Amino acid sequence: MAGVEGLAAALAALRDEIDAVTDKFMTLRNENAPKEQIVEVQESLKNLKAKTVDITKEILALDPTWKEPKREKKTTVKAKKEAPAPKAKTAQPVKQVSATASHELGIQYPKGEDFSKWYTDVLKKAQLIEYYDISGCYILRPWAFSMWECIVNFFDAEIKKLGVLNASFPLLVSKSALEREQDHIAGFAAEVAWVTQSGQSDLDIPVAIRPTSETIMYPAYAKWIRSHRDLPLKLNQWANVVRWEFKHPVPFLRSREFLWQEGHSAFATLDEAAVEVRQILELYRRVYEELMAVPVVAGKKSEGEKFAGGYYTTTVEAFIPQNGRGIQGATSHCLGQNFSKMFNINFENEGGDRVFAWQNSWGLTTRTLGVLIMVHGDDRGLVLPPRVAPIQVVIVPVYKSDTSNDALDKRGAEIVDELTAAGVRAHYDDRKYNPGWKYNHWELRGVPLRIDIGPNDLKNGTSVLVRRDANKDPLNKLPKETVNNDVLCAHVVKLLDTIQNSLFEAAKKERDSRLSTVRTWDEFMAALDKGNIVLAPWCDEIDCEEEVKDKSVGKVAEKISEEEAKQRAAKAAAEAKEQQRHRLNALIAKYQAELAALDGQVAQQHEKEKEKEHEKEKAKEAKLEKEKELEKPTTTTTTTTASSAAAKEEDGEESVPNFGLKAAPKTLCKPFEQPPLPEGALCFSCGKKAKEWTLWGRSY
Repeated sequence: MAGVEGLAAALAALRDEIDAVTDKFMTLRNENAPKEQIVEVQESLKNLKAKTVDITKEILALDPTWKEPKREKKTTVKAKKEAPAPKAKTAQPVKQVSATASHELGIQYPKGEDFSKWYTDVLKKAQLIEYYDISGCYILRPWAFSMWECIVNFFDAEIKKLGVLNASFPLLVSKSALEREQDHIAGFAAEVAWVTQSGQSDLDIPVAIRPTSETIMYPAYAKWIRSHRDLPLKLNQWANVVRWEFKHPVPFLRSREFLWQEGHSAFATLDEAAVEVRQILELYRRVYEELMAVPVVAGKKSEGEKFAGGYYTTTVEAFIPQNGRGIQGATSHCLGQNFSKMFNINFENEGGDRVFAWQNSWGLTTRTLGVLIMVHGDDRGLVLPPRVAPIQVVIVPVYKSDTSNDALDKRGAEIVDELTAAGVRAHYDDRKYNPGWKYNHWELRGVPLRIDIGPNDLKNGTSVLVRRDANKDPLNKLPKETVNNDVLCAHVVKLLDTIQNSLFEAAKKERDSRLSTVRTWDEFMAALDKGNIVLAPWCDEIDCEEEVKDKSVGKVAEKISEEEAKQRAAKAAAEAKEQQRHRLNALIAKYQAELAALDGQVAQQHEKEKEKEHEKEKAKEAKLEKEKELEKPTTTTTTTTASSAAAKEEDGEESVPNFGLKAAPKTLCKPFEQPPLPEGALCFSCGKKAKEWTLWGRSY
């Protein structure tokens, strides 16, 4: 193990060097040093980190059980300057912790250079998630969950104004219920996770973990709805669901388990259902635009993109400028009477006739957090709109080491009390770290506003305000503003609204600059290749949408007759039945093998019993042999067939290659706000008569 020891010593030396360079980096940044110096030190830091990774890999190759020992990080103690009246940068006479002790060296990957690594870096450094040992499942840390709670609190209060009540339904759904609506299950079949065992025993009938709850809730609706007096029924549940996607999972955007709300309503008429569809969609728009400061386009999904088994789907679509992708923000579906007929949700109307209910379903997920991070984040880390920030204002004291700081702490507590009384989420950070460390800590987490207070501010009756959103360049300091304490509270409240509006306007300006209006196929492809979303006249036909997907990636759409299409569908159905038959035969073979093994054990036991009886008879007849010792039982081994093969997970926490984005464009929505369609306008793709403008884009 001499090689391991030598490499470990080299690794420890590198860690010490990283500590020293990190201190230098933070000092240069806090003192607003020339950009060239900061970049040079930053590059040196990256190279050192890369070396530590290489050495660690070498050690693990020699000894897979090796773990790096805990170490005390070295801090750089600076000599006092002789210059008169330097700015106070040390805290009270308590041991200070340097920036190196935090593991938070700022965001390593620039957003504009490597978007996927930047995203992963922000998630980890801002302490939003922790990776879990099941790929696609993540731990939401308190900072992320608090952001989600801001959304939950707003939306929950608003739907209750519409008469929606919260409830809770089971996590598991039976196979028969899930498969009752064939179009519905077809849309989720590849994503359904099944529970097939209880302990060591196979379940006779597997049960699914809910991918969505229509098939769980609607049998109960059929019991509860009997008369028109029982309508409308509007229920919502805040829950988690599992969709075992085979695509590459990405935290918040595409995970195998996520949090959401799902609302399910039943009405007597289609008109009533249609009203609620738009009411809920408007609330989703408000979540994105008014809370998260993210602009969205509200519209209707195409037939090819609507909810499986639904009547029609409405959506709010957001845009990620960094990679030119659209992303579905939230959906509100009108299910029509499809599910009510499947689950026999009928009622007696006022005329005495029994009719089926009209239903809606609608959902919003933690995908919202991923959209927020990507739209507003910068090279410093998160940038949070005040309305979804767990802490809207943080107060950081700048302590003097040679005097009492009680007055500063008292003033900090007063500011918190004043802001809290005004409805502001404020926090006083009196931890024993130096100010530069705290600045970095809160900038990473995107706190909208920071208030600095020092001894001079106490004397002058002022506070220093620093906006998180004011400067996107991490190599430059954020601009400061000095405010008199007598107007501080009112100024902060007003400034938070300014920050909220500023973030929305900046995001909207960026989105609008990347929204192209086209009339022809060549214009369409040129706009897509620039990373834009595209508004184009369209015929609104499913075949045309599929052709667009094929043509855009160089495929030639195959023209087939209706009869051939039916034959192919019949062939596919027959193949599916044949696969099911093979699965059943395999299951039968498994049970037969287990039964044969059990029969073998029973036969062996019978043989043993016969042998024992035979020995007893021999002992009696001979009357000369001593009583024999009982033989030790022989252990028998039963061979069982594995019920399923474990799927190999190939995606690690760092591997998020381009977020698994789709290369082919698709319809995002048919916007409700339509520009005038020129008379005689033709579909940009197939040349048929255009029916309306449609928003297209490459999408998550």
